[in-house]
Amino acid sequence: MPSYDLVIVGAGSSGCIATKTAVLNGLEVCLIDCKPRQNIGDKICGDAIARHHFDSLGIKYPSGQELEHEIKGVKVYSPDMESVFKIEGEGVSGFIVDRLMLGQRLLKGALDCGVTFHDNTLALEPIISNSFVKGVKSRNLNTGKVEKIYSKLTMDASGFSAALRRNLPKNFGFIKSIKNQDLLPCFREIRDDVDFRSDYCKIFLSQEIAPGGYYWIFPKNNEKVNVGLGVQGLKNHPNPKEILYKNVISKDIFRKSIILNSGGGFVPTRRPIDSLVSDGIMFLGDAACLVNPIHGGGIGPSMLSGKLATEVAVMALSKGIPSKDLLWEYNLKYMKEYGAKQAGLDIFRILLQSLKDDEINYGMKHQLIKPEDILETSLKGELKISITEKVTRVFKGLKKIDLLRNLKKTADKMQLAKNLYQNYPENEEFEAWAKKIRTLYEL
Repeated sequence: MPSYDLVIVGAGSSGCIATKTAVLNGLEVCLIDCKPRQNIGDKICGDAIARHHFDSLGIKYPSGQELEHEIKGVKVYSPDMESVFKIEGEGVSGFIVDRLMLGQRLLKGALDCGVTFHDNTLALEPIISNSFVKGVKSRNLNTGKVEKIYSKLTMDASGFSAALRRNLPKNFGFIKSIKNQDLLPCFREIRDDVDFRSDYCKIFLSQEIAPGGYYWIFPKNNEKVNVGLGVQGLKNHPNPKEILYKNVISKDIFRKSIILNSGGGFVPTRRPIDSLVSDGIMFLGDAACLVNPIHGGGIGPSMLSGKLATEVAVMALSKGIPSKDLLWEYNLKYMKEYGAKQAGLDIFRILLQSLKDDEINYGMKHQLIKPEDILETSLKGELKISITEKVTRVFKGLKKIDLLRNLKKTADKMQLAKNLYQNYPENEEFEAWAKKIRTLYEL
């Protein structure tokens, strides 16, 4: 039976960064993915990634055919289309990429380092011995052969499917599935021959059209766009494809367009899972719910998780058996660097999903929440309102006093959530911390 220092399930952005980091640090790694090699990176996605993610990880910017458009920022439209918030600058400027080509570049970077790679290989379940993950049971999709791949440490970077997390026994303490209210079922198309030229990604808010979500039009190269729609995944939610076609694709700018690519999927728009590690296993990217809860972007935090997780893995393996205690540093690093922001944004997401269209229209028209508030929130996961601004906004919002109260309550909860994650506990204090988190999000 093959045995490695590390087996990584999933050759997406987090898995590839983790693989390259691990091999360069002397680990013997096996990387597996259910897709054929040539399709890795082909994912239903908004295709947008902020510049700062490349800067912080030391990865070269997209270029050539991989770079489809440079973007200055985002424009957010109110439901009545009368208000537009232009959000630009550091943290939101970046790139629209060819998702397949980016994925292939990251994969090549991992494989060039020297790694055992099995494509067309489906992870079935973790191998567990004495309450410790010892590798992966997998199936070769070409031959149907089932194989056990043993390892000292295992990483679940399998995306939304969370192939290993979903199949862990209850005593490991991880959620097997994400609550419907924390999911965003989406459908998107890449369309050509669209008269849409912009240096901004455009997001349209409308509870009537996209309840609990939004629809978007992102510019790609020439006359191509990425157009899609997502809704909150509550019971009996509308079909994203149907309402995209009815309310967006029916617009004049798409009248002569042609479909190049289409598909749907689910995005876990919530804070990270409470812990990213257990004995012998770590969780990365979408498998750990690391996407931005507001706009669903996940490439950047996925790559970050791959780097941070592997740095801790190398240290843990050098000290012996990679127990939960030795792997815990990954929790501390990720939550402080990015998870705290995501926790605050999750509170803001819950507020947005509760608002009616007339409240969003009113709030944007009178700037109860200003463009600079949105930028500050997106960068830091917190919403600060000065005393002077409070007085001004109260006068503006006398007709919507409940909205103002909700905004103030949300700002306070965002700060509390962020503080809790920035002060993420050591292992022995985790249960008490997790109880505070559950209480906060149930308020």
